[in-house]
Amino acid sequence: MTEATARPASRRRTAATPLRVAASARARPDGPAFRQDFHDWFAEAAKRTFTWVERVPLDELAGWRTDPGTGNLRHHTGGFFTVEGLEVRIPDGPVPAWSQPIINQPEIGVLGILVQEFDGILHCLMQAKVEPGNANGLQISPTVQATRSNYTGVHGGRPVPYLELFRDPGPDGPLVDVRQSEQGSAFHHKRNRNMVVEAYGDVEVHEGFRWFTLGELHRLLAEDDLVNMDARTVLSCLPFADARLARELGPPDDEFRAALFRSCDPSAGARHSLDSVLSWITEARTRTEVRVRRVPLAGLPGWHRTPERISHESGAFFDVIGVRVEAGGREVAQWAQPMIEPHGTGVVAFLTRSIDGVLHVLMHARVEAGYTDVVELAPTVQCTPDSYAHLPGSARPRFLDAVEAADPGRIRFRSVLSEEGGRFHHARNRYLIVESDADTDVAPDDPDYRWMTVHQLVELLRHSHYLNIQARSLVACLQSLLVPGEPAPTVERKVP
Repeated sequence: MTEATARPASRRRTAATPLRVAASARARPDGPAFRQDFHDWFAEAAKRTFTWVERVPLDELAGWRTDPGTGNLRHHTGGFFTVEGLEVRIPDGPVPAWSQPIINQPEIGVLGILVQEFDGILHCLMQAKVEPGNANGLQISPTVQATRSNYTGVHGGRPVPYLELFRDPGPDGPLVDVRQSEQGSAFHHKRNRNMVVEAYGDVEVHEGFRWFTLGELHRLLAEDDLVNMDARTVLSCLPFADARLARELGPPDDEFRAALFRSCDPSAGARHSLDSVLSWITEARTRTEVRVRRVPLAGLPGWHRTPERISHESGAFFDVIGVRVEAGGREVAQWAQPMIEPHGTGVVAFLTRSIDGVLHVLMHARVEAGYTDVVELAPTVQCTPDSYAHLPGSARPRFLDAVEAADPGRIRFRSVLSEEGGRFHHARNRYLIVESDADTDVAPDDPDYRWMTVHQLVELLRHSHYLNIQARSLVACLQSLLVPGEPAPTVERKVP
């Protein structure tokens, strides 16, 4: 990598065009050279960046205390997050009422990717970063991945590299800047600022960072547990919709990709107009009665606490555990914290179909207790199948059987990807993009599902709280299918 292409600051807005994004996606080298180069860099980063994680009793978490009145777990500084109780009532839902622990983290963090042109191609500056909850240790992360407590120094550690470029992105502003939610089933109103900022001039590449084309990142998305959740959500917000994509990406090599190209074209047809989709979302948010009340963690119905964990009486869903962490290559060398440990691997899937030659994705208007605005668009299927043995049959996701029974030839994308390793311990989902059978359909006025095009999803991603974080991950995976290529390189990583 040599010198960046000089571009006047006044062209910053035109620099955000989908054609530049598409050109970076096309820069997708195949073969052993990239594999070896990436493997060497990643293995070297793993020598310097690591975590050692030990489970400890909740009462022995240094810096954390159990509130004597509520039983809530909170940090002694009042920063970071608290683990509290939540009481939920959704009278018309398949499970009308329940209680659960939830993470309350009112801070808005920064998830940012720095981009720069080299030889006319946009590159993304990514970090090899380890989190205590990552199933396989090191993962590819955004340039900046920081909570407010991190970047204001509550942790007492080193400054966050490159943060100043996102806090002051220049007079023309960032290319992408939008607040997005995190898991509404585990967080209470959690949001992060998703940003893409273009750099001009020399940028020092710190240890553990590397420039990637978007095409290289798309290849790595197919590798299990490699591109982390925070990177995926920012990548999904790139403006990847334009009628001229084929000009940059080359002609599609099969009917699926031809339909996918048309789906990225704002002038192509869609089963429902965007105005109709927005009205459907508003109606879902209006008609759905969700009553949520934060309550003490102590004595939470259906949950019990032992020295080691907080668990549901059925043994299902998730536990709250405590960990002590020693780390290398991070701003802080050691700390302790509570974490959420899910039970079982989840399934997160898009069902797709071609409608009049345009690929459509079946989106679900999903209610989660922790959402800021009641409903967000979710994948067709988003669940942990093991949990449904403890729930009424009416709660079983509507299209789960169609996904699980899908012919392998219809599965266009398949990868096991980790969720955020800073709060979740070994939270993993099977991410799938599946061509649905011809008879898979929903009525045009179905209250819970709509067929939508990619360009409609891209438009909604310019705004907050329309697509949930699982859907955003799958949008990034779907965009990776625009350019055919070899499978991602295999990288050996040991589970800690």
